[in-house]
Amino acid sequence: MKLSVVLVSYNVRHYLAQCLDSVFRAVEGLEADVWVVDNASTDGTIDYLRPLFPQANYIQNIDNRGFARANNQAIRQSTGEYVLLLNPDTIVGEETLKRCIAFMDEHPEAGATGTKMINRDGSFAFESRRGIPTPATAFYKIIGLCSLYPTHRKFGKYYMRYLDVGEANQIEVVSGAFMMLRRTALEQIGLLDEDYFMYGEDIDLSYCLLQGGWQNWYQPYPILHYKGESTQKTSFRYVHSFYNAMLIFFNKHFARRYRVLSVIIELAVILRGMLEMAVQNVGSLYYKYLHRHEAEPETLLFFGTDEGWHLMETLCRKANLVALCSPEPVFDGQQLAKRMDANPFNYVVFQTDAPGTTYAGILEMMNKASEAGKKAHLGTLNLKTQTLILPNDVIC
Repeated sequence: MKLSVVLVSYNVRHYLAQCLDSVFRAVEGLEADVWVVDNASTDGTIDYLRPLFPQANYIQNIDNRGFARANNQAIRQSTGEYVLLLNPDTIVGEETLKRCIAFMDEHPEAGATGTKMINRDGSFAFESRRGIPTPATAFYKIIGLCSLYPTHRKFGKYYMRYLDVGEANQIEVVSGAFMMLRRTALEQIGLLDEDYFMYGEDIDLSYCLLQGGWQNWYQPYPILHYKGESTQKTSFRYVHSFYNAMLIFFNKHFARRYRVLSVIIELAVILRGMLEMAVQNVGSLYYKYLHRHEAEPETLLFFGTDEGWHLMETLCRKANLVALCSPEPVFDGQQLAKRMDANPFNYVVFQTDAPGTTYAGILEMMNKASEAGKKAHLGTLNLKTQTLILPNDVIC
């Protein structure tokens, strides 16, 4: 087996179905297997997916075992030479997996590779390339120097924005949203650390690979990452889990060498977490109570078939959305940017099962439009599942 793809799911069945559709297109011609580990979802994830993707392997947990433990379950059962850890709220291009595998085959010193992640509006996601959060790097990020000097090789190392987005580069941290790993490297350094429940596992594993003498890489092949559809970023659970993971990482790898800084770092992380939580709560209260107004219906520009258009109209009526059909096809990002310049839209919706439509083409167009300064969120429509997927909503 050349590749084993592992996806851990929790209550995101529609996003996962779309991700699996893109994955199975991407593994055509490869010797690959796909594993879905469901962490006790309550939305009927497995029952929904089995008829759509009977070729996948399913593991259904009776409780939420966290990201690390669930991934390890599938890794131990899989046999691929490479293991891809992939978030369920992603879309991969048709050639992305083949290109990453080819790179790993040509670079036996590479233990892991990530790829170019784009956000829901087509912009580049800085999390695609990160530096190890050493005490110094973490300190620069916590106090804001990383934001003030994003391209500085010292102060901006956390996001490594001084590297060229369009070129392959060695990096330190590969994002767990798309993390292709060499199995022989995993056999040497061990699997994901199960002390982490949610967040931080990718940083820890990346650091262990570097400590084991392996290289971590970034590839300029696009995927889309909705960024945590199964997690409320403004929730106490998210903030607590994220900053607790940072403390676990620091105490595991740096506490002994930096005993004097240990207490200071812990206090800084805790205070930063409390501050972030306070800011998020104030912002949500502002929009809830002080910024009330009658919202105008959101508009969607649609590209697809006549049958898809009729489904779009039906679904949009249910959700108070205004759907606008495209009178002509869009072939590239520049054309899409011009259409968006003439008429601004909240969403650009592509019918993913329309003839000639590819996920790679969709991602490329959104990215090019974003680079041209035009911002609209990506939406997708699928006739088979009768589902319209928007970044923050699913209509079916």
